[in-house]
Amino acid sequence: MSSGSEPRMPYTAPQQDKEGSETLEGSHSAKDSDLFSHPHEFPEGGLAAWMTIFGAFLAQLCGIGYTMSFGVYQDFYTQHYLTNETSSAISWIGSLNTFLVTAVGLVSGPLYDRGYFYHLIIAGSLLQSFSLFMLSLSKPDQYYQIFLAQGLGMGIASGLVYVPTITIVSHYFRRKRTLAMTFVASGSSLGAVIHPIMLNNLLNGRLGFGNGVRASAGFVSVLLLIACLCMRTRLDPPVTPANYIVAAKKCIGDAPFICMIAGGFFFQTGFYYPLFFIQLDSIEHGLSVTFSFYSLVILNVSNCVARVTSGFIAAFTGVPNLVIVATISAGVLNLGMIGLSSLASAVVLSVMYGYFAGLYIAMMAPLVATLTPDLSELGARMGICFFISGFGGLIGTPISGALLTSNYTWWIPAVFSGVVSVTGGMMYAVMRFIFVRRQIKENA
Repeated sequence: MSSGSEPRMPYTAPQQDKEGSETLEGSHSAKDSDLFSHPHEFPEGGLAAWMTIFGAFLAQLCGIGYTMSFGVYQDFYTQHYLTNETSSAISWIGSLNTFLVTAVGLVSGPLYDRGYFYHLIIAGSLLQSFSLFMLSLSKPDQYYQIFLAQGLGMGIASGLVYVPTITIVSHYFRRKRTLAMTFVASGSSLGAVIHPIMLNNLLNGRLGFGNGVRASAGFVSVLLLIACLCMRTRLDPPVTPANYIVAAKKCIGDAPFICMIAGGFFFQTGFYYPLFFIQLDSIEHGLSVTFSFYSLVILNVSNCVARVTSGFIAAFTGVPNLVIVATISAGVLNLGMIGLSSLASAVVLSVMYGYFAGLYIAMMAPLVATLTPDLSELGARMGICFFISGFGGLIGTPISGALLTSNYTWWIPAVFSGVVSVTGGMMYAVMRFIFVRRQIKENA
């Protein structure tokens, strides 16, 4: 709304309703130039804000978006490049990458709180580019080379960038924070559409593995350079940054937060199974190679649509409710992977799972923000939550790969992934129940 004729009111702390949506008391000045001199008033837009959001979007596209494309590498390594390794061993490369994306938040979170935003995004971008070029030099059946470059190097790089590019949204937005966060998060799903198409054509085309990965590395490097040039901080770091030990002690006594972490751990244990295995699953079930290459793309297109629309849906349902629906539905669809045997079933599963998975990923950061009463601890709480929950992603796909075996017994990992995912959804339901009861008591 325009408030050009309204007097500027002092900013007061946000109150949260029982669904976790935020309201503001008071009004905001309309002029962005004034807002920069009054840091506790949020622009809710403007050139600097949207340039920063766009830069964070590109960083997510290159970071976790590339990580979510590992299904292409899983298929390529299994059939061509690491033929001496089991599916479980290959899965460790992708699972370590996904784990580090969130686990490194334990370091990047407090560093962000202390004002090291630019150091983190520049270091992460350089390491991401370097690791990709090193991956292009890896030789066939040299597992340790690929593990170090793709699993360790790229995982750390994405982790340095992930939390800062999500939390920078809080410098510019309060009322529209969930919507802005979901737009940033949609960058990773768009990346998970672009990268698989490009990688499948590069790795299986004339360029081959080395030159194909180098071409991909060049593309990512350019986008990361643009991202670094676009993003700007607005607020000074707090005089006394949040202490992880103090924040952790608060979290221990925060029952909804503990339930959220437990729900994230269980859900993420089964979450990555379709993302890593749907392309290989489609090929092994006799579907055309062309379609199988695009099965992961279909999933991620649906994922992208979900992230873009999630902010609008959350405005009506509330963030906790949307997370519960998304996680339980995704868990049931994981069980549905048992029935993947035809083109139609692969398309339906890809579209539906991609959508609910996208809703979940888009709501992760807003859910942490909803359950954080003191926003000066937001970076710390995100780091703690993502670190612990990330262990689910670390162990989930290797377990699924081991259950799959060399005989490709597809129903066993599908049952495992489905059960643990639904368990995670139930933990989120418990979280909401406790959170709502606490809000009712506080407002009574």
